[in-house]
Amino acid sequence: METPRLNETTSSSAAMTDDTTPPGQPTPRRHRATEGPWATAWRRLKRDHAALCAFAVFVAIVLASASAPLYATYVSRTNPFDTNLNGEIVIDGEVRQVLEPSTEGLGLGLTPIGPTWRFGPYALGADNQGRDVAARLLYGGRNSLLIAGVAAVICLVLAILVGVVAGFFGGVVDMVLSRVLDVLWAFPIFLLAISLSIVLIARSVRIGPIEIRSGSLWLPIFIIGIVFVPYVARPIRGHVLILMKSEFVLAAIGLGASPLRILARDILPNIVTRVVVFVPLILALNMLIESALSFLSIGVQPPDASWGTIIQDGQGLLYSRPMVALAPGIAIVITVIALNILGDGVRDALDPKSSIRVV
Repeated sequence: METPRLNETTSSSAAMTDDTTPPGQPTPRRHRATEGPWATAWRRLKRDHAALCAFAVFVAIVLASASAPLYATYVSRTNPFDTNLNGEIVIDGEVRQVLEPSTEGLGLGLTPIGPTWRFGPYALGADNQGRDVAARLLYGGRNSLLIAGVAAVICLVLAILVGVVAGFFGGVVDMVLSRVLDVLWAFPIFLLAISLSIVLIARSVRIGPIEIRSGSLWLPIFIIGIVFVPYVARPIRGHVLILMKSEFVLAAIGLGASPLRILARDILPNIVTRVVVFVPLILALNMLIESALSFLSIGVQPPDASWGTIIQDGQGLLYSRPMVALAPGIAIVITVIALNILGDGVRDALDPKSSIRVV
């Protein structure tokens, strides 16, 4: 007689859990168990306020850089790529030269006008060519972000291709590709990037039917996209090797699944999260490499501008007009920090062993 009562109690409790939820009680865990991995990751990421703030900062920088033509046309009303040695500006009813006679030392030469700190022409001052620093900052940011973004895509595509092929096929293929990665890995990143830039900057590069002319933005994109391939391909290769020994892949092989199906259904979906984690980190590293190459005059070439070239332009004005070099430097620091914080947040959200509690 007691056993039926226990079964009835269990059944009624299960029915209440399945059909109704008492008022004020949290949603049962069984609903969250049906969530996909991306929904869980997004819920984790929403709990990380630092990552969301970093993402908002990065989006604001991208939008501001994208609005460079609008700023130059309607706000600064100057061409940031043309010299303006004889230009004038009205400040508080006073007409001032964009390049004023120097008041330092012997008083020889000309000094660019300093920041006006107003939403208008020369808000951040002028450089030694009389060009609006704020307008050039936005144009430089557009090129820096473009180069970093496209180079990141090239790097990730090459890394996925090399890492997956090496880990999936193994044997001689893995040995050859791994040795190539080791050779690239042996070079310091900056030394490899500088060497490639010096060799290729003054000549055109032909890859099959594609020709990259000297001075083109595609040249630093191509160089930066190559130097980080080993740093992404090796972790991907290692993860593919682990997946190839996993039970579900061995079961698929035992059932006679084709290699293409195993790649498409079992391998690639399981490396997507690792690739996503690399995106903000590679973007940040690409921006640093691009700025360093441009500062050394072996990256972005005139008349184009980037944050690195603007820092180089302001190198001789550090004592008289430091904002010319400080503005792009601060922009690089903020962007890289935002991308690193975002990268940490994405990694924690996609990592099932993350310390972030999902409630």
